Amino acid sequence: MRYRTLGPHRVSAIGLGAMPLSLEGRPDERRALATVHAALEAGVTLLDTADSYHLPGAEPGHNELLVARALATYGGDTDDVLVATKGGRGRPADGGWTVNGDPRHLKAAAEASLRRLGVEAIGLYQLHKPDPAVPFEESVGALRELLDEGKIRLAGVSNADADRIRTAHRILGDRLVSVQNQYSPAVRDGEAELRLCAELGLAFLPWSPLGGIARSSLDGPSRTEGEARFGAFHEVAAAHGVSPQRVCLAWLLARSPAVIPIPGASRPESVRDSAGAADLVLGAQELARLNRSIVPVG
Repeated sequence: MRYRTLGPHRVSAIGLGAMPLSLEGRPDERRALATVHAALEAGVTLLDTADSYHLPGAEPGHNELLVARALATYGGDTDDVLVATKGGRGRPADGGWTVNGDPRHLKAAAEASLRRLGVEAIGLYQLHKPDPAVPFEESVGALRELLDEGKIRLAGVSNADADRIRTAHRILGDRLVSVQNQYSPAVRDGEAELRLCAELGLAFLPWSPLGGIARSSLDGPSRTEGEARFGAFHEVAAAHGVSPQRVCLAWLLARSPAVIPIPGASRPESVRDSAGAADLVLGAQELARLNRSIVPVG
């Protein structure tokens, strides 16, 4: 496993997005715990969760509790594991997603996450999404208060544009360590934010980093779409004898030293495959070929 820098931490170059373990279609608890344990065994030391990762209208904090149980039941050393969670979104019974960036809500949500994770302070707490009804400065101000109170050790923002990243950096200084935005071969409208993170020394955590590659194919009815969007990834993968998902994650790592992908997984096999991307080095010609092949969406 290779490593990258996230604030003062040295973390695995590939993290685990734990969201699929708690939403619709989630595995049973035994397989969910086995998936997290497989990540730890593969050298993954960054686990990403959120208080809103649960079934609609039920079990708030399910994913945080699951991550805490996985760490507690793992037989190995977890001292170097950084758990990153998020607050500011909800999942009501209608199955949608809500946004609440009110400082009072964020502080209460962080304290609830603290209890569920069973830690003295949250390693990395992230504002899940800017709330259009609340000034962004006020939401980030809640993170500053949580930092000052020692309830969180480091802060991050998610789904934030470049202006908001600069605002958060101005308010939090070097205690802002990460930005979690969508970024993949299919969705690359976050290039400006990625460059800014590299400039400011922030980790850039792409969510949904595979961008549909897991569902693409060069066989059957989806062949035309698969060739148009991800054919080069499949072909480079075949040349290395690995999955196109692993090639995708290796491509992301090559984009910038600031990038730490957090692919989701719901099976031990998937997380082992993802973790292997940290040790897959693509050549300059392969990277150029992948870059030329991409048809952006979004």
